[in-house]
Amino acid sequence: MEIVRAAVSMLMCSMVLVSGTDTELIRVKSIFHGTKGQPLHLLVETDFGVNGVQIQGTWFQTSPRHAHLVTFNNNGSIMNLLLKDTLVLSPPNISLSFKCLDEAAEGDYQLNVNFYFPGQDKPVTVTKTISITVNVPLSTPTVEKSMGPPLVEDRDNVTLTCTVESGTKAKYQWLKNGQPISPSERHVFLDNRSVLLISPVKKEDMGWYTCMVENPISQSNSTAVDLSVFYGPYNLEVNSNQGQKIGEVFTVNQGELVFFDCLAESNPPNTCVWISRTNNGTEVLMTGPRFHVPSHKMAQPTKFLCRAFNNVTQKQDEMHFTLVVAVGAGREKHIQRESAVSPLVVITISSLVIIVCMLFVFFRRTCHPKRVLMKIYSRPIPEEKGLHRSGHEDATEDFGIYEFVSIPGRMESAQASSRSLARLDSARDLHTTIYDVIRHVPETPTLSLLK
Repeated sequence: MEIVRAAVSMLMCSMVLVSGTDTELIRVKSIFHGTKGQPLHLLVETDFGVNGVQIQGTWFQTSPRHAHLVTFNNNGSIMNLLLKDTLVLSPPNISLSFKCLDEAAEGDYQLNVNFYFPGQDKPVTVTKTISITVNVPLSTPTVEKSMGPPLVEDRDNVTLTCTVESGTKAKYQWLKNGQPISPSERHVFLDNRSVLLISPVKKEDMGWYTCMVENPISQSNSTAVDLSVFYGPYNLEVNSNQGQKIGEVFTVNQGELVFFDCLAESNPPNTCVWISRTNNGTEVLMTGPRFHVPSHKMAQPTKFLCRAFNNVTQKQDEMHFTLVVAVGAGREKHIQRESAVSPLVVITISSLVIIVCMLFVFFRRTCHPKRVLMKIYSRPIPEEKGLHRSGHEDATEDFGIYEFVSIPGRMESAQASSRSLARLDSARDLHTTIYDVIRHVPETPTLSLLK
């Protein structure tokens, strides 16, 4: 087995000499992160067996100061007298260990090694450069806000400073409501991003700000800090008590109880003033966000305005509208509502008229109202009990021969008969039969004359 390893070593050495590179002989990281007060091991790995290979080498610190650390070979090592209690190296293993890191150990290091392979006259030299960082765990950061007057939108600036009492190599990240903040024209980072400058502040800058710090061995977040900005008024609007947004003209019924609310986005809340406008000028009616309109006292359209004023920003906004009071039985609150209701009323009335006409036609065809009225006026009410006829439904009792008789000297009967015949003439349009005519003649006089 030893013979095989020696052969492999000689083959690798030959390859190194031919290619002029030593990258295949040893492996070591280029950067090591250590913690102050903790040990650190600089691991060096070889790609060949060290048995039978003579090794000679040194470890140096090249920056920030130049210092010899240790010289070693297969038989042992010679430490720097100043560092002998802090370093460990055990040949033929060429890895270097620090027992306890301090900040002086941070810097750049160089490893030089000569490998004497069997059968080779010249050594193979390998050089590696590494860096060591000594980190201190970060303490919890704190955020301080520049003090001054209240922040007013588009006028003031604010500076947020993140401070860490202990720790090294901190990297800073600013968060607003948990989301990272990116640089912009108004958001500027200073002093390795530990300071955030917002110039000028705006409404959208309001929120909770957090500073996050981290280094290779630790991470920590600060307590959130609230940033408040005074702004407005924005988006002023007037709403009625029915929840309707008021436009340039608003119509109400006379005597109707109407309230108006003046709303706007503002910090701090606005001061609202209600004003009426006439040709002669303006009049302040009241102060406050809600306004009651005495519609029963308004005889003509009246112009109003709501003015919102922010005492801190010294900005204001206002909205104008005309209030119209509808008078009369047909008054309506909105033209839109009138146009929506009128078609329904027309359809309802038309349906009722059609139904009435259909009932009238049905009644006329079924009951013959003209014939019924004519019979009521022309025929006497029978005295016999139970006798009732309205037409031809019982004509069998009147079957026989009839004739008209004129008796001189009995003028009343003749006159009565003449009147009956006159009625006959007037009833021809109703298609009255001879039976009907006979029945219209008073019965008592006729019977007496026939006897």
